[in-house]
Amino acid sequence: MKIKNTAFDNCTLHEVDFTDTDLTGASLTHCDLKGAAFDNTLLEKADLSTAYNYIIDPDRNKIKKARFSKDGLWGLLTKYNIVVQ
Repeated sequence: MKIKNTAFDNCTLHEVDFTDTDLTGASLTHCDLKGAAFDNTLLEKADLSTAYNYIIDPDRNKIKKARFSKDGLWGLLTKYNIVVQ
């Protein structure tokens, strides 16, 4: 599915399947992504800086120049089972 440059604002996106989706340049402003699936998802230049509860594997998704907050880093590092303080 191609939904480039789509703006999601203040959404609850629980259990959404973004597998094989092109979210290039999308904005997920203040979105709750609990249980959302990201696999082979194109997130280049996407803004997830205020999104939360996501888990995204950087090895299985394209995240070049995507924006994340420091608080959201755990969602990118979960698979490594490390602690960020």
